Amino acid sequence: MQLAFQQVSSLIPFAPILKNGDNQETIQQALRVMRADEKLNELETVLGFFATFVLDSAIVQSIMGWDMAILQESPWYQQICKESEEIGEQRGKAIGEQRGEQRGVISAIELGIELKFGAEGLELMEAVSQIGDLEKLKTIRNAIKNAQNLDELRQLI
Repeated sequence: MQLAFQQVSSLIPFAPILKNGDNQETIQQALRVMRADEKLNELETVLGFFATFVLDSAIVQSIMGWDMAILQESPWYQQICKESEEIGEQRGKAIGEQRGEQRGVISAIELGIELKFGAEGLELMEAVSQIGDLEKLKTIRNAIKNAQNLDELRQLI
């Protein structure tokens, strides 16, 4: 590995994912070489990134001598946090929309059952409210129109 470092210094940040590079010794050696070369020391973060593929993050932090407070101020870290936040907001919005639609369909089922079968039909709502599959709920909602009796609905539920 040392020979590879000397001949092709641009590969040093990739040392952890190269053959036999998945150990602390190799990563420490790569780090020493990078820190000794002004052109390479800017790639230290890349080395640390690839090292986390093969070693625990805490070990990598220890080897690299990184302080998480300093890392959290880096532009990369800030960008990752921003993108994670945006993804979380998008997922939250999608989940909220789905839950809202689900509640709407359950309300429509309740109204349909009550109008068609009266209070007796509302006994089915406990089971209906436990259903999480939106498509199944829509099927039940649509089946209310053609159901001749409560037993037909019970079979769907």
